[in-house]
Amino acid sequence: MWTRQGLVRVRARAVRQGIWFRALSRVERGVFDLTVRCVERIRSGVLAGMVSGIVDKLLRALKPSFLETAMRVGGEIADEVSEIALGWGNAGASSWRRDLGFARFLGVIAVNG
Repeated sequence: MWTRQGLVRVRARAVRQGIWFRALSRVERGVFDLTVRCVERIRSGVLAGMVSGIVDKLLRALKPSFLETAMRVGGEIADEVSEIALGWGNAGASSWRRDLGFARFLGVIAVNG
């Protein structure tokens, strides 16, 4: 069952990542906020079902997309590869860190591989 602290953490994460207003309707936000304000621990099965549906919707929206994950991983790999190539004397390798296409390519390979 959901507690007030757990719901507050989910809400804070959703607000911080800009998902709170995009993913939820006004009614869903209202139900969630009133639950946090009025209930320490959810005991009602109906309310628990509604809040669980809202939390599931938020958690699905918070999951990073494949491209976001590939770009993050690829950027890290591009930095490492660039550093190695610079160590070998390749002066043009410093621009690899800023090349988004290169980072995307490396990230897709790493995530799929």
